[in-house]
Amino acid sequence: MQANHHTLHLRNLPVMNQKLTHNESVPSKKKKIIVLGSGPNRIGQGIEFDYCCVHGLLAIKECGYEAIMVNCNPETVSTDFDMADKLYFEPVYWEHLWEIIELEKPDGVIVQLGGQTALKLAKRLHEKGIKIIGTSFDNMDIAEDRGRFSDLLKELDIPYPQYGTAYTADEAIEVANQVGYPVLVRPSYVLGGQRMRIVINDEELEKAVVSLLKHIPNNKILIDHFLDRCQEAEIDGIFDGETFHVMGVMEHIEPAGIHSGDSNAVLPAFNLTPLVVTTMEYYAEKIARALDIRGLINIQFAIKDNKVFVIEANPRASRTTPFIAKAYQIPYLNVATKVMLGEAKLKDLAFEKKLDGFAIKEPVFSFNKFPNVNKELGPEMKSTGEAIRFIKDLRDPYFRQLYKEKSMYLSK
Repeated sequence: MQANHHTLHLRNLPVMNQKLTHNESVPSKKKKIIVLGSGPNRIGQGIEFDYCCVHGLLAIKECGYEAIMVNCNPETVSTDFDMADKLYFEPVYWEHLWEIIELEKPDGVIVQLGGQTALKLAKRLHEKGIKIIGTSFDNMDIAEDRGRFSDLLKELDIPYPQYGTAYTADEAIEVANQVGYPVLVRPSYVLGGQRMRIVINDEELEKAVVSLLKHIPNNKILIDHFLDRCQEAEIDGIFDGETFHVMGVMEHIEPAGIHSGDSNAVLPAFNLTPLVVTTMEYYAEKIARALDIRGLINIQFAIKDNKVFVIEANPRASRTTPFIAKAYQIPYLNVATKVMLGEAKLKDLAFEKKLDGFAIKEPVFSFNKFPNVNKELGPEMKSTGEAIRFIKDLRDPYFRQLYKEKSMYLSK
């Protein structure tokens, strides 16, 4: 392992069967918080989460804690030797993390800033009795488990696509015939829409389920009725247990069915009625309160015939959180981290959103490096990053071309 210039942490390489005997990482007596990064950049999880981790580390230090970073990507700012008080350049796997926790004995671990990789470790932390800073494991699990989340929406009387769960192809076919084709087939706890498929008949569904179970054995499969030809939008918010703050409402250019990471998203929404936007914000706050969120949440919506449906919720920083923070020039990640730590209340903070016009989140693709990859977009993410474009108004030629392409797609 390796730490920053304050504390060098090296292990001797093993020779034959010789055990490791040396450890130069000396834990301090300070209060300390560990931040989990997202590991190597890959589809579904990129540099956006590095931004989140960096601002989280700075907020932790401002609150008087020792900030400890665990990540293994040399291309990130969060792994710069002088960013955290202590850096462990280690794979973000449980075995490595547990050794660090045993040595450092932190006051808690933050999993909300490192994408799905960090979030997946929440269960192991919970089982070991390690404090998770922010939202509790059980409430995060409700959001991540597609079946439990749909049950919650039913209790809250929030519209959602009809769904069912299955563990085999035969069960999936039975569910699909109940909810009606087309259906969206997806597993729980996945990164970037991995193995998600839209299918239109029993034969396609059987192939999709067999493939899914082959690559992700024993996973619970959720079968959603797919809302075809509708608008998609999302909200990023912060909740501190009392006050819910909407960071931003983004409307997607592409229709529902294309992964949010591959969609062009416009901030603020440009074509949704005030009633639809207000309904989205109302549902978002209702969900945040029901899940007792502490910190960040991202909620995705589908709008059909002016009716708002909730598709999913992510109880963590999303890849759009840095986009919103930069567009509005507000340090949202700093604020959210202090909320997680219990060091700030939203009612005591004033937010002035500075945006003249609109900001568009543009997905970045690397198809030129992978010429044989299928370039058709769908529910499984294919972009490798994102950029931001500012426009003064909706007459901008770039925006008009994007919207024209969307309209042509919906009219088919």
